[in-house]
Amino acid sequence: MHDELYTDGVGEITVSGTVVRVDLVSLSPTERDASNAPKSVFRQRLIFSVEGFANSVDVMQNALQGLVDAGAVRRNPPRTLRDPPRTTSSAERGAPTPNSPPPRSPNVSTNFR
Repeated sequence: MHDELYTDGVGEITVSGTVVRVDLVSLSPTERDASNAPKSVFRQRLIFSVEGFANSVDVMQNALQGLVDAGAVRRNPPRTLRDPPRTTSSAERGAPTPNSPPPRSPNVSTNFR
């Protein structure tokens, strides 16, 4: 069996010359921020050559497109700088419609919001 690592997402990507460092984070089971949400904590670092990182991004983009095509992920249209973030009142939100996605847990990774 091979070692496996679970991650909630990427915390930071640092490029230094020809080396790319990707910090993987997960939500802490014990540490909370000011709004009582779990804090993201560093777990492990991936270190790539620039070429290896670029190839990995291509593989991940293909995987993401497969998830979108399968309906597992819904992509939001890109916002322009002129588009303010959309907020809704509690009256606008109302009850979910039959075709609306279920509400997201506050513990969902920020990479998928």
